[in-house]
Amino acid sequence: MEINTVQLLDLKKQYKTIKEEVLKVTEEIYESQQFILGQKVEAFEKDIASYCDSQYGIGVSSGTDALLLSLMAADVSHGDYVITTSYSFFATAGSIARLSAKPIFVDICLDTFNISPESIENAINSLSSEERKKVKAIIPVHLYGQSADMDAIIDISRKYNMIVIEDAAQAIGSEYKGKKIGSIGDFGCFSFFPSKNLGAFGDAGLITTNKKELYEKLKILRVHGSNPKYYHKVIGGNFRIDALQAAIIHIKLKYLDEWTKKRQNNADKYRELLKELGDKIKLPIEKESRHTYNQFVILVKERDELKNFLTKHGIGTEIYYPVPLHLQECFSYLNYKQGDLPVSEYAALHSLALPIYPELSEEEITYVAQKIKESKLC
Repeated sequence: MEINTVQLLDLKKQYKTIKEEVLKVTEEIYESQQFILGQKVEAFEKDIASYCDSQYGIGVSSGTDALLLSLMAADVSHGDYVITTSYSFFATAGSIARLSAKPIFVDICLDTFNISPESIENAINSLSSEERKKVKAIIPVHLYGQSADMDAIIDISRKYNMIVIEDAAQAIGSEYKGKKIGSIGDFGCFSFFPSKNLGAFGDAGLITTNKKELYEKLKILRVHGSNPKYYHKVIGGNFRIDALQAAIIHIKLKYLDEWTKKRQNNADKYRELLKELGDKIKLPIEKESRHTYNQFVILVKERDELKNFLTKHGIGTEIYYPVPLHLQECFSYLNYKQGDLPVSEYAALHSLALPIYPELSEEEITYVAQKIKESKLC
């Protein structure tokens, strides 16, 4: 079979394999007319918390709302500081700013694209003693499916008495030194956006925690802060997950490890096919973690030229993320400037995501690798 196009992601292929199960469970919900919370959500929360090696799981409306709700449960508010990476999807920092707290952006490690513990320490040491008291939390992002250096981050959080909120939006099933992501910090925040390794048929998210008091607080905040119904001691929001989304994700959960293994195999195929390029191309590494390859991101000097070349040959690619958060216009009030976080800025200019989804054929991966080599751009 001749290959001349490769999509970045093709969800239709996955849907065909689970279509009958999905239609059956959605029909059950239509017949029950129980669309918000309820038994389907409770069953989903129990099993996915267990999968993440966490005591509790709280289904929510999106990965963004998982971050926002966790910050609220951590009592982050006006005037507080939260440390996070500059190289991430906007929701990580946007959730901090929405609570009138101040994001403190730090740099990444280029080999993993994840937050640099050294950069965290440097940022804290640059603050005055009064400012240090305002630092309430750290949000490490387990980017592209690989864990951040959680031992160092937990040590820093204990040293300065900070909450740790794991942004695991891209890292369901990832591990750090044998520990499941989302079970290490105070909160784990997951996204089930359709393109994720475990995707819903719309927006959905989850928070994991091992602390009962935080779980109870999250449950109350999820329903406008009411407990019991119509009685409000605190102000929450509408962060509920739909029963339809919970049921669909629950079906997919039993296939997740199989799909992850296929992603890992695809990553290995890329490495084998591209190894002759040597240091002209930087491929993802696996460092003290189980990498789940939500994305397969390479670094190349002439990134934009390579992207254009691959597009001309029918290959879907994506740039995650072209502008680091500290240089986004909406955060100009924080007074960061070009050169402040050089590693994040370098990654933004030179990173490119290749197709990696589980249903990719070996022929398609070979075609992508062949065209990369033909480009003479790396």
